[in-house]
Amino acid sequence: MSRIKVDFDLCESNALCEAMAPQVFELDDDDYLQVKAEETTPETEGDVKRAVSACPRAAISLED
Repeated sequence: MSRIKVDFDLCESNALCEAMAPQVFELDDDDYLQVKAEETTPETEGDVKRAVSACPRAAISLED
């Protein structure tokens, strides 16, 4: 499992991460990113890695 980190100063809340890993990321009613899990699970790790790669601002990272 890896720890999910988001740099909210970089995040533009464009929802690519939510599209790739909706079980982990979601935008709230004010269009701010919410992280629903602090760590990946075996089930979410692949989706979260794709979200990290897709983030146009490189605002999401994983720590082992």
